Amino acid sequence: SGALSAPRARPAAGGLTSVADMEHDEHEGLDEASLREHEEVTKIKNFGAVELGRHVVETWYFSPYPKEFYPGGYADMLYVDEVTLRFYRTRRELQRAAECRRRRAPPGDEIYRDDQLSMFEVDGREHREYCQNLCYFAKLFLDHKTLYFDVDPFLFYVLCEHDERGHHPVGYYSKEKYSEVGYNLACILAFPPFQRKGYGRFLIAFSYALSKREKRVGAPEKPLSDLGHIAYRAYWAAALLQCLKRMPPDQVSTTVMDLSKKTSIMADDVAATLQYLGVARHVDGVPVVWCPPAALDALIEKHPVKPPFVVEEALHWEPFHTDVKRDKFSIRAKRPTSPAAP
Repeated sequence: SGALSAPRARPAAGGLTSVADMEHDEHEGLDEASLREHEEVTKIKNFGAVELGRHVVETWYFSPYPKEFYPGGYADMLYVDEVTLRFYRTRRELQRAAECRRRRAPPGDEIYRDDQLSMFEVDGREHREYCQNLCYFAKLFLDHKTLYFDVDPFLFYVLCEHDERGHHPVGYYSKEKYSEVGYNLACILAFPPFQRKGYGRFLIAFSYALSKREKRVGAPEKPLSDLGHIAYRAYWAAALLQCLKRMPPDQVSTTVMDLSKKTSIMADDVAATLQYLGVARHVDGVPVVWCPPAALDALIEKHPVKPPFVVEEALHWEPFHTDVKRDKFSIRAKRPTSPAAP
C-alpha cells in the first residue's frame, strides 16, 4: 500500500511541534491480528529523540535500528550524521566521523538547485547504505507496518537547504523506477524541524515536474488517506486553475485529457478535482468545463499556488525514456478526445 496520511497529533514537548506534512501509511490490507501486532511493536518508541545537524527532535514511532543502539529496548538519544545519515550512540562518535568525511552533500546527482534549495536523485541500488539509513530515519516519524530494506527498485529524491556549510536535508520522497500503474511517488516526508515551510507541497510539485519532463502522467500511490487526499487535492486544484487561467482568450474549448497532458495529472484525478471545484458540468450527457473569468479568479484566490516554487530553469534532469507504444502513461501515446466547452 502507498497511502499518504498525516501524522498522529503529538503533544508539544520541549518546544517541538508536530509535522503537518504527509506520511506514508501502510495499514491498508492489515487484518486485525496483524494490526494488533503492529501496534504492540510501534507503541513503544526505542529512541526518545534524534539529533540531526543542528536539530534535536522528539521521535514518534519505533524504528528497527540495530538493537545494540538501544540496549535494554530504549535509548534517550540517537545521533545521525546529516550528510551520510549514518547513526551513532554518542555525540563524540558522530563528531569524529564528521571530522573524517569530506563530502558535504547527499550522494547521487544534484538535479535541481535554486537560491535556497537543492534536490538530489539517489539510486537505491547504487547507494544502498544511504537509502537504507534514510528509511531507518524516516521510520522514526512514519507509521509503517513494515520497513522495506530492498531499496534497489526505488529512486530517492532528497530535498536540501544549502548554505556556506553545505547541504542540509529537510525532506524526501521516493518512487519506483518503473511503476506498472503510473505512480510517480511512493513515500513522502518533510522532516519535523522543517515543517510549515511548504516543503511537503514542494515535494509533490517536484514529482509532477519530473513527470512533465518524462512526458507522462502520474499520481501518488493509492489509496490516499483523508488527510493525504486533502494535501494532493490542494495541489491539483491550484495547478488546474492556473492551467485554465493560461488558456488563450480565443480558445473556447478544452478537455480533461488536454488538462491532464498539460499538468501531468492523471485524468481521473483531473476529473475528480474539477468536480470538487464545481466547474464540471454535463450538457446533454457530455462533460464540459464551465468556469467564467470572474468565477475562475475567485477560485484562484481560494486555491492559490504557494511558495516555495519549483523553478523550471533550475531543474537539470533527463528522463529515461521507455517504449512509448508500450507505455500507457506516456502523453505521446494518448489519443485526442473530443473538446469540452470552457
